[in-house]
Amino acid sequence: MTAESTHPWPVPPQDGYTVDDLLTLPDLPPHTELIDGSLVFVSPQRYFHSVVIDLLMAGLRRTAPPEVRVVREMTVMVDERNGPEPDISVVRANALRSREQTFFQARDVLLAVEVVSPDSEARDRDTKPHKYANAGIPYFWRVEMAGDPGYPVVHAFELDKETRTYAGLGVQHRRLKLSAPFDIDIDLTAIDAL
Repeated sequence: MTAESTHPWPVPPQDGYTVDDLLTLPDLPPHTELIDGSLVFVSPQRYFHSVVIDLLMAGLRRTAPPEVRVVREMTVMVDERNGPEPDISVVRANALRSREQTFFQARDVLLAVEVVSPDSEARDRDTKPHKYANAGIPYFWRVEMAGDPGYPVVHAFELDKETRTYAGLGVQHRRLKLSAPFDIDIDLTAIDAL
């Protein structure tokens, strides 16, 4: 005996979904992404993921210059078949057209940040950085949990425009101090207070 589904799952088109589909399909779960024409549904997030995003959002907003905005969990249109949703994006302020906006163009993103979760390791370490680099996003951070009690470690990268690949800027432990895309200074151990 089979259980009937109470939710009608979308049937993908033969050539896969497009970003237009991602933005208009009704009743998709929150934080659904589009990678290579396939919908990717995100698992419930862990506490570490949530508080690290909060910590980085507060630090980035505190130091961001007026010509940028720091946003969380917004779709970035990389191309017709790719609409990933970075955990955090730093975007040009003039790219914000409306408070009802649901996505940004990749050309308007200066920094994409992914906080690695067990269900997203391959996407956050390989697939997404490759997509972001090909789209010309100048900076990428991959944030992982390390040690005990589990502090965030930030792997910072800058785009090599010729090769469209990311080159490492270093690994930041305990304190995130960088000068690009603007002066940033965030105490990563402040996660203990969240």
